[in-house]
Amino acid sequence: MKAAIEASAATKYAFPVSAKNASWHNTHSGYPATDIFAACGSKFVATTGGVVLEISLKDKYKKGMKDGPYNGGLFVSILGDDGVRYYGSHLQSVTSGIKKGVRVKAGQLLGKVGHTGNASGVCHLHYGISPPCAKVGDWKVRRGVVWPYTFLASWRKGGQKSPGSAMRYWRNNHHCKA
Repeated sequence: MKAAIEASAATKYAFPVSAKNASWHNTHSGYPATDIFAACGSKFVATTGGVVLEISLKDKYKKGMKDGPYNGGLFVSILGDDGVRYYGSHLQSVTSGIKKGVRVKAGQLLGKVGHTGNASGVCHLHYGISPPCAKVGDWKVRRGVVWPYTFLASWRKGGQKSPGSAMRYWRNNHHCKA
């Protein structure tokens, strides 16, 4: 227990888009996530230290597809050292060397903001927070199940608010069913 407390106290968080003009809302259509609006090519960085769980390097979304695993286009998800999964999608590109199993640190470049997948042609980062559940392939959970607004607001100001307890609460009450 003491090691877990020390690990969480040492966790560092970074706002996931490195752009001064990034904006986001406290709501999202249909499920808990947010869209962070920024210019195409803005830097998408790791929220915290962890390991890359899943990436998509090819945009398989076709206009008119039903809601599903290809909506995000190019994406990266990481399992943070805090036990939380962080997901960013609609990327223009994924940084060279970022692949499943690679260790990343808070603020490390993961890719560039874009409008791949079902992004309606608008440059933004779809951002989701969730438990790792199946770790890969569980797109309904991966896309976001915990409202990220308060955490993003903290991180944008240099704060270190952890989503760990909100994520654990969701997991205990929903048993990884989105």
